[in-house]
Amino acid sequence: MIDRYNSKNPTVGVLYLTATHLIFVDPEANKETWVLYMHIANVEKLPLSTTGSPLLIRCKTFLSITFVIPKERECHDVYTTLTKLYQPVHIKNLYCFQYTTAAKELPKAAGWDYFKLEHEFKRMRVPNEQWNACTLNQSYELCDTYPQQIYVPADANTQILLGSSRFRSKGRLPALTYLHSNKASICRCSQPLSGFSARCLEDEQMLETIRKTNPNCNFMYVVDTRPRINAMANRAAGKGYENEANYENIKFQFLGIENIHTMRASLQKVIECCEQKSPTMSGFLSALESSGWLKHVRSILDTSCFIANAVDKGISVVVHCSDGWDRTAQVCSLAALMLDPYYRTIKGFQALIEKDWLAFGHKFSDRCGHIQNDPKEVSPVFTQLLECTWQLMQQRNDAFEFNERFLLILHDHVMSCQYGTFVGNCEKDRLDLRLAEKTFSLWGYMSNHLNEYINPLYRPEMDETIKPNLAPQNIKFWRGMYSRFESGIHPREPLEDLLIASKDHCTSLEDHVQHLTKRINSFKNMLSKSAKRLQSGSAALQSRYNSDTRGPIEVNDNRYNYDRKLSELSAADDDHPLKTSDFSFSNLSISEYNNEVEKVNDDINSVAVEWKSLRSVVNCPTCSIPFDQITKKNHCWKCGDVYCSRCIDKTLALPGHESGNPVPVCRQCFRVVQQVSP
Repeated sequence: MIDRYNSKNPTVGVLYLTATHLIFVDPEANKETWVLYMHIANVEKLPLSTTGSPLLIRCKTFLSITFVIPKERECHDVYTTLTKLYQPVHIKNLYCFQYTTAAKELPKAAGWDYFKLEHEFKRMRVPNEQWNACTLNQSYELCDTYPQQIYVPADANTQILLGSSRFRSKGRLPALTYLHSNKASICRCSQPLSGFSARCLEDEQMLETIRKTNPNCNFMYVVDTRPRINAMANRAAGKGYENEANYENIKFQFLGIENIHTMRASLQKVIECCEQKSPTMSGFLSALESSGWLKHVRSILDTSCFIANAVDKGISVVVHCSDGWDRTAQVCSLAALMLDPYYRTIKGFQALIEKDWLAFGHKFSDRCGHIQNDPKEVSPVFTQLLECTWQLMQQRNDAFEFNERFLLILHDHVMSCQYGTFVGNCEKDRLDLRLAEKTFSLWGYMSNHLNEYINPLYRPEMDETIKPNLAPQNIKFWRGMYSRFESGIHPREPLEDLLIASKDHCTSLEDHVQHLTKRINSFKNMLSKSAKRLQSGSAALQSRYNSDTRGPIEVNDNRYNYDRKLSELSAADDDHPLKTSDFSFSNLSISEYNNEVEKVNDDINSVAVEWKSLRSVVNCPTCSIPFDQITKKNHCWKCGDVYCSRCIDKTLALPGHESGNPVPVCRQCFRVVQQVSP
């Protein structure tokens, strides 16, 4: 395996091709490199070198890896095998249909019922007087790429809906996607089939009924996310955009986001920029600028801001691009993200993806290249959504419940096809494939790892609309996505991980202190009772002695006289009760509470007071996997050591914690505590 920064010192190991992964094992460093076939974007045979035949593998996760195989024939065998495996011909050969996991870890049904479209609209108080559920698409007859349940203006009758659907590309008529608290709405659709002069009265009526759902404004915006020249070109093909002369009370806006082909070419230039063999600062910045990637990201955010600001001011917006499943999905979901704090939570962001991307028919299988298809259909549309979300997080980190790792996990599993959530091009495809029965859900998996995605800086009380500053210097290069496998350019661990570790450590210690404080108070009570018993016993014996002796009762006013009298009594009578060791205060407490003391020692030893610094750990002590900037480091709350997520999959209530909440522990500590605990 060749390091492109240090090609003179390659890593020598064994390359394995399994049913699902390519694995490179370096026995000397005890290191394994795993590449999931579904993550591979392309495989390329490079010209022969003196050491062998090079094979370059580029992944959709932006990992670029080169193997030099000594024999050219073996290299060709690996190449032909990979080309067959990384992009299946049939959708039913995808990884999700073969993937299995332990039933205890994740039931197959988990996650598929987390989201219901009608529940999300009910949260927005729909249906209501202005908006109704439309039943015309129950069998996908109105539009086969829309969900079964769509919401339309209450005044729109069947004739208007059917006419508007016939006049829109792919039958994608205007439908509600977001309703703000001020009654302003965001509706989405595809371009009209207007050509140069065609018009449709039903479609004009449809837009007018949408405008009337918002009584607070006498006009609305129709936003075409395409550059004007692209829309003009489509007009020549019989499609195009709305004519303001035909549609009353609308203001038309072109907002210029480039098409999927431009975005695909731009991302390819970013990849080439990141793969420079001898990068310089000026060379990198020049290549990044010429790619146009950050300019495209800014244009998506700019359009989303326009829509969010309009809705915030009480103006409804209808959005479309060409077919309404790429740029439209981007800007509608980002505008809702800016407007509604619910979508900035983990659960809310998942609901946003389900609604605007999965239900409304973004073509995930085509855009992500899941199966062999037209390569011109592949485009990083969803990647751009995640990047725009990340850009917003950079400006308002306290407004988001999730962290960067959450976005990276989402991106990787959209590409991996390990889960059936993002397989298919629309809701109808997923029902036909019976994915909920045959595959696992990504949401079910992520629900078991929520602690890895929490942003420690999140402040839920910050619930206002986000208004980002889109000055060019505020649009940043997402190093964590596009250069995440270049270990030399990252901090050793993300700041969020350090904060979470500190927070968890404080939580553990506070819980431990509460437990010990309670223990100390119970000991005080026990010792107090012992002391009272001792004093009462001493007083009774003293009284008995005084009654048996002749002469006046001597009163002991100080410690010296008391001790002298006891010694005299001891010398006079070896069998005297005061001499017995049973009334020794120390002997009494140890004999009576010895078990309690042992329990306290166990409680103290069950909680790690000191945790290892994340920075001092480079390998997992159990499996020896090397930690990089994207691998989550986890502390064992019992021993304080650091492990990878795979080796700290147990949780347990520690005896030294007052709350009794289950906390992460390593496997060895799990066994130790289970043996000791009753």
